[in-house]
Amino acid sequence: MKMTRPTAIITGGSRGIGAAMADKLGELGYNVVLDYHLDSSKEKAEAVAKSLEEKYGVETLVVQSDVSQYDDCVHLVQATVDKFGDQIDCLVNNAGITNNSNWIDIKPEAYERVIAINLMSALHMTHLVLPYMVNHADKDHQCNIVSTTSVGGLTGVINQADYCASKSGLIGLTRGLSLEYAGKGIRVNAIAPGMIMTDMLRGVNQDELKALSATIPQGYIGDVSDIAGALGYLLTASYVTGQVLSPNGGFVLS
Repeated sequence: MKMTRPTAIITGGSRGIGAAMADKLGELGYNVVLDYHLDSSKEKAEAVAKSLEEKYGVETLVVQSDVSQYDDCVHLVQATVDKFGDQIDCLVNNAGITNNSNWIDIKPEAYERVIAINLMSALHMTHLVLPYMVNHADKDHQCNIVSTTSVGGLTGVINQADYCASKSGLIGLTRGLSLEYAGKGIRVNAIAPGMIMTDMLRGVNQDELKALSATIPQGYIGDVSDIAGALGYLLTASYVTGQVLSPNGGFVLS
C-alpha cells in the first residue's frame, strides 16, 4: 500500500528537541510516527501527535517502545508499516540520555544504558528501516535518515565520556551509511546541537545560565526551533549527505 503523504518515524519525539523536530516533520507534510518509552511520557507524546494532526492535517501514530531493545524496534517499525504501508521515507534517530558522572564512580550498567539508548537504538532502527527505503528510493524520490548527535560527539564534555562516545558513534554511523547508500537515493546526515534551552537547562539557576551563555560566541543559548530548522534543511537539501550540521552559536567550529 502506498500512501499519498510520505511517512517519517522519530524516536524520542515526545518533548524538547524531539517534539520540535516532530512538528517540523508535520509542517513538511509527513505522516509522523512517534515512540515513547516510559508510561509518564505517553500523555506528552499523544499531545504532540494531536497538535500535528490539528495544525497540519497529517496522520500520526504513537507507539510505546524501548528503542534500546531490538525487539521493541521491530515492533515500532511493524506498527508503522501496518498503519501507513511499506513506504517509509524518513527516520529521525533522536532518542538519548546522559549520566553526567565521572568515570571512576560510574557503574557499568549506567554507561551501557547510555550506549544502548543513544547509539544502539540508531543501529537497530536504521537496520530495520533501510530495507523499506531501498525498495522505493531513487534520485527523484529521496529518503532520509537523520540522527541527533551533539557537540559532545565533536569535542568532549567533562563527566560525560559515555555520552560523548555514543554521540561520536552516531557520527561514524552517519558517515559510513551515507557512502553505502548515496547511490540508492538515501541521504544520511546528522545534527549536532550545541547548548539548547531544554528542560535540563531550565533547571539551572540564572547565574549559571548567564555563565553558560557567555561561553557562546553568539552570546545566547539556542532554542529547539534551531534544531528543527536544521532538520528541515537536511530533509530538503537534495545534494547533502554524510554531513554533520551543528547549530551551536559558534561554540564549536567543525
